[in-house]
Amino acid sequence: MDLTKEFINYLSKDKELSKNTIECYNRDIGQFDSYIKTKDIKDLKSVNKTVIITYLLHIQNLGKSNSTISRNLASLRTFYQYLLNNNMIKSDPTINLKSPKQEKKLPSILTTNEVEHLIAQPDANTPKGVRDKAMLELLYATGIRVSEMISLNINDVNLKLGFLTSSKNTSKSRVIPIGKLSITALNTYLNKYRNYFTNSNEDEQALFLNHNGKRLSRQGFWKIIKYYAKRANIDKKITPQTFRHSFAVHLLQNGADLKSIQEMLGHSDISTTQVYTQLNNVRIKEVYQKAHPRA
Repeated sequence: MDLTKEFINYLSKDKELSKNTIECYNRDIGQFDSYIKTKDIKDLKSVNKTVIITYLLHIQNLGKSNSTISRNLASLRTFYQYLLNNNMIKSDPTINLKSPKQEKKLPSILTTNEVEHLIAQPDANTPKGVRDKAMLELLYATGIRVSEMISLNINDVNLKLGFLTSSKNTSKSRVIPIGKLSITALNTYLNKYRNYFTNSNEDEQALFLNHNGKRLSRQGFWKIIKYYAKRANIDKKITPQTFRHSFAVHLLQNGADLKSIQEMLGHSDISTTQVYTQLNNVRIKEVYQKAHPRA
């Protein structure tokens, strides 16, 4: 009986978690399983609290961050709760174990000028450049996650009414407005250049395609944004998530309410969205210190 496979099947079928989340659980449990085998422990059911504490110290000594250690503990806790609830073990070895304190790091954001400069990098005279510009415009215009963007199909975007529908990684879909510049970029890509990427694969419904005529991958987009970030020569670490953070903070700076931003970002808990108020406060303080004569 493969406990890990049963557990992963439970997460997928019963809990309906996203593919990325399930992959994290699978990796965390797999690494723990490999560790206990080096300690001559019979199997995952034979683990006690001391073994888990020793393992957490082990990955800490490997240089793993507090957030990684906390995630590993959360994965193990969910796994052993599953075993306990299904009468496979008599007690939960993770009970009363506390996660290490998290270092609260505020996410990095771009200024509006930096966003404009970055979005201006793709060559508007080539199919690839037009596609890339459409993706960057859409990411900043909507604040969607990369996984949501690459999962979009053509019929998920309504350019006439100016909105897209995203249902990736959520139990219900959400509707997000698209700005004029993004609509223009998408129209150009769809009407003039998308067919350059189809490669006779006319049935592919993905909004954004790679050069093989298939759905663009997450890794493919990461390479694209890394390339343009280097080309823009902006002295900040820029990831796809940076666009999402910048989208939220810029809305907040221009008067949007937190509840609306929460809905657009797809956060289930508004406390997740509230981190952007801290970023906005930091920005206001910076502006004050630079502009006020007595600051």
